[in-house]
Amino acid sequence: MTDPGESFLDRAGRWLSHFLARESTGYRPYTPSDPETLRATLQPGDVLLVEGNQRLSAAIKYLSQSTWSHAALYVGDRFAAPGDTDKVLVEVTLEDGCIAVPLSKYANFNTRICRPVGLTDSDRKAVVDFMIGSIGLRYDHKNIVDLARYLLPTPPVPVRWRRRMIAFGSGDPTRAICSTLIAEAFGRIRYPILPSIRPVAAHATVPVSGYSRQEILHIRHHSLYTPRDFDLSPYFRIVKPTIETGFDYTRLVWGAGEDEPVIGRTEVGR
Repeated sequence: MTDPGESFLDRAGRWLSHFLARESTGYRPYTPSDPETLRATLQPGDVLLVEGNQRLSAAIKYLSQSTWSHAALYVGDRFAAPGDTDKVLVEVTLEDGCIAVPLSKYANFNTRICRPVGLTDSDRKAVVDFMIGSIGLRYDHKNIVDLARYLLPTPPVPVRWRRRMIAFGSGDPTRAICSTLIAEAFGRIRYPILPSIRPVAAHATVPVSGYSRQEILHIRHHSLYTPRDFDLSPYFRIVKPTIETGFDYTRLVWGAGEDEPVIGRTEVGR
């Protein structure tokens, strides 16, 4: 039912958000997901990157030249609202704004854990508290120009403008989206995501392009961070659940004529 108080821009923006949030067909994860192992590995403050399958995801993956199109923060049992004990991730979506969701939402997606290294307990709590305190922020759907840019999954945009195109809104906190809110949370405790620019020695044999320098300088504001940046950051450790839980390659059993091993079996199936 249409809200009589809604403006045309509100309605148009809401329709665009719904359109961009629709799932693309044909998505399949590279490897089967193991939600229990993932849950046992995650720690509060971890950033979970997701290879999304929405129409918006295709544009973000193209613009950032990355597998990852979405990011969420693991808050663990800190989100203690009645009936929401399984909602251990805080994320931002176009349709719902900043919300808490269960880990099972991404059971059938490729994911990656990026863990900030050396966080103090107080800073970890500050990051988690900021994300939980942001629950309820909504994207301003009147800003349809922002949304319309993503109607094409691979917009014809020059490389030097792509990161700028990803940024949503004008910095208004009610327009938080995806990795930008997480970047703001870490920025508040002055935790770095990408390294600072350092002068290159005159005798360096590998030149650094002006564009590369500008690219890093531009992303100082949290609204310009993308999911890929947590993956590339030298200050976030990539954590792979199967390795963390004690991977033993000798337990792999290869069946005759099979291209892929089976993990955890003691004999070859017939």
